[in-house]
Amino acid sequence: MRVPLSWLREYVDLPATETGRDVQARLISAGLEVETVEQLGAGLTGPLVVGKVLTVEELTEFKKPIRFCTVDVGQANGTGEPQEIICGARNFAEGDKVVVALPGAVLPGDFRIAERKTYGRMSRGMICSGDELGMGDDSTHGIIVLPPEHEVGTDAAALLELYDEVLDIAVTPDRGYCLSMRGVARETAIAYGLPLRDPALLDVPAPNSYGYPVQISDPIGCSRFTARTVVGLDPEARSPIWLRRRLQKAGMRPISLAVDVTNYVMLELGQPLHAYDRGRLDGPIGVRRAETGEKITTLDGTVRALDPADLIITDNRGPIGIAGVMGGANTEIADSTTDTETGEVRGTTEVVIEAAHFDAITIARAARRHKLSSEASKRFERGVDPQAAAAAAQRTVDLLVLLAGGTAEAGVTEIVAPSAPRTVAMHADHPDRVAGMRYGRETVVRRLQEIGCDVYGQDELVVTVPSWRPDLNEPNDLAEEVIRLEGYENLPSTLPKPPAGRGLTERQRTHRRVGRALAGAGYVEALNYPFVSERILDQLDIPADDRSRRVVRLVNPLSDEEPALRTTLLPGLLGALRRNDGRGSHDLALFETGLVFRLPAEPGVAVRLTVDRRPTDAEIAGVNAVLPEQPRHVAVVLAGAREQAGWWGKGRPADWADAVEAARTVAREAGTELIVRQGQYGPWHPGRCARLAVVVDGAERLVGFAGELHPRVVKTLGLPDRTCAMELDLDLVEEASAGPLRAPRISTFPVATQDVALVVDQDVPAVEVERVLREGAGELLESVRLFDTFTGEQIGEGKKSLAYALRFRAADRTLTVEEASAARDAAVALAAERTGAVLRGA
Repeated sequence: MRVPLSWLREYVDLPATETGRDVQARLISAGLEVETVEQLGAGLTGPLVVGKVLTVEELTEFKKPIRFCTVDVGQANGTGEPQEIICGARNFAEGDKVVVALPGAVLPGDFRIAERKTYGRMSRGMICSGDELGMGDDSTHGIIVLPPEHEVGTDAAALLELYDEVLDIAVTPDRGYCLSMRGVARETAIAYGLPLRDPALLDVPAPNSYGYPVQISDPIGCSRFTARTVVGLDPEARSPIWLRRRLQKAGMRPISLAVDVTNYVMLELGQPLHAYDRGRLDGPIGVRRAETGEKITTLDGTVRALDPADLIITDNRGPIGIAGVMGGANTEIADSTTDTETGEVRGTTEVVIEAAHFDAITIARAARRHKLSSEASKRFERGVDPQAAAAAAQRTVDLLVLLAGGTAEAGVTEIVAPSAPRTVAMHADHPDRVAGMRYGRETVVRRLQEIGCDVYGQDELVVTVPSWRPDLNEPNDLAEEVIRLEGYENLPSTLPKPPAGRGLTERQRTHRRVGRALAGAGYVEALNYPFVSERILDQLDIPADDRSRRVVRLVNPLSDEEPALRTTLLPGLLGALRRNDGRGSHDLALFETGLVFRLPAEPGVAVRLTVDRRPTDAEIAGVNAVLPEQPRHVAVVLAGAREQAGWWGKGRPADWADAVEAARTVAREAGTELIVRQGQYGPWHPGRCARLAVVVDGAERLVGFAGELHPRVVKTLGLPDRTCAMELDLDLVEEASAGPLRAPRISTFPVATQDVALVVDQDVPAVEVERVLREGAGELLESVRLFDTFTGEQIGEGKKSLAYALRFRAADRTLTVEEASAARDAAVALAAERTGAVLRGA
């Protein structure tokens, strides 16, 4: 909502010294989001005057049409002589009043006006358009042609109100009343402690039986409809400058007098209106739901198929408007035209004004259904004051009579569905308990009365909510109003006091260690939104019966394309990898730790907790019981080079082993050891996928997968070739931990190294051989490392050789060769028994 400061001053007597910045600070303190304050006329200086075009000479010897004009600017040029000006625009004629920038003027953009020779003539100034003066869209993009009554030489900057300040307010969904000057003025008056001149306080005639006929078939969708008729409008009447400038400052484009007036009143009072050409209406106006197959051509020229849920305005011919969204082209106000033979000006001379109140949800759904967000729909879906309809219609009638010479017919149609004022019961100290500070009953009552509430009672208050505040429905809403008007900045800031000796939990420490370890290994953290489309699970080849397919769907997602919460971290990470690769970063290693969301076995509905007391343990347990399971996962993705080439040697590309090693790094930081086996799952290549498990309470538990992605998945998602990935359930890995990490004990005795080369079948995993060697070597084994693999004729068909380095060390003595050899032989013997391994060369 754009709010010109000069317009705001009509309703609130702000101090003359108050600037837009000062008002911005007050409104922000009151809880409004004032994003910017625009300084209109910044950079505009110098003589800018009203001139009268005396002569126009067409210069035809140039490629584009050029006109040499003489313009009377009175004594503004110091001589009284006509000003000679070259101009290329063609929307003005001799005798027209225009805006002239004389030499010495500076226009927005530091465009300086000076005498200069151009097109063979001297040009001493410029005839200005609205764009050149920074006035905004005036629908013509041509020279400003002023009404003839303005005197030559008048200061055009003051006439056009070029100097002003405009507050740009981001109105939140619960503050629909601030989509009007009336609403913002009320907040400003409260912020300054000044009285408000309410523009809706008008004398409105009582409804009668001889107004324009209206029939409402859906009183739930339309609870109020006011119709007024104005006849005898002058089709040549144009919107005055002040009206056009206010619309432009508010960000709207002037169109015609009748339309401009309805837009002006909407901005002023917040009530959307619509003007029908009465000569184009056929019979009574109706309000009903659309029927299957009905269509309408809206004012933007688009033919729209109506949905049975749409609320529409009709006459005897059918739909003439989508209620609260946009009117139909068949009843729009006609542009004035001049008959070339008779000179008669024709146009709309009789209008029917509609001021109605429509159901907010109905309008919001219709606007989204038709992808048609209008100024009217933005207001209706946030809540419009139903009591303002009659005043808005009267204000429109008054302006049309004043500006277009019309006459208001005596008939007044007003159809109102029965309703009662909304009341909310609240303890007088409820805001105190919510805020954690004492306001007192007098302050609470005063603040509620300032926003328009009627308050009765002593300790137990009964509050009648004003009609323009549909967001006030319960005590907490009223408490919020008191707190914001008293100032959020005045709330006490009290930090919680944890018991001495406490800090991060072990779970938090683990998550931080994992992040630091992966960052130290060369991975970059990428934080992604938790929203996904279910289609991505198909693209990842997730099995149809997999638990990851049971997603939590959002009722009101930010994007219809991503309506679900993620069950895996891979979609976000792979999307980030694809974007970075597309922008030239080809060597990538990304990681993320975050929550995934799994639908509970028995979905339920959470109870609504209060804020004036601590919830009971049972209430908290009830909420937790229906929440989705939210385990924390860790995932990495890799592509391109893992090690760069340089003078130090050749680089190497990232491969499946790097993804497995990332999983081992996570497990080490969590204080546990991974069991790595060959696996096959979803997006991973079946021959290059590792199944990762841990032992929890004596049972082996699957925690994730790592490896190279399937070529089909890589192609479908547009990823670099040979992209690798890993994902672990970090909570399960932590559960397998033996507890807090303990620093290893450093022995002062030397290490004894023994190498063994074992020949096994090709299908025996190296990790299984390593596990058996660890078990067989006993407590003296410090570490085991696979340092070579070999296949060939010397080994035999279907066989492979695995070479391991075994490091033995005792904590209390130097090992003898016999002890180290005995431990090695025990390890080899167990490997032979479990895996069929044969000592190479034996």
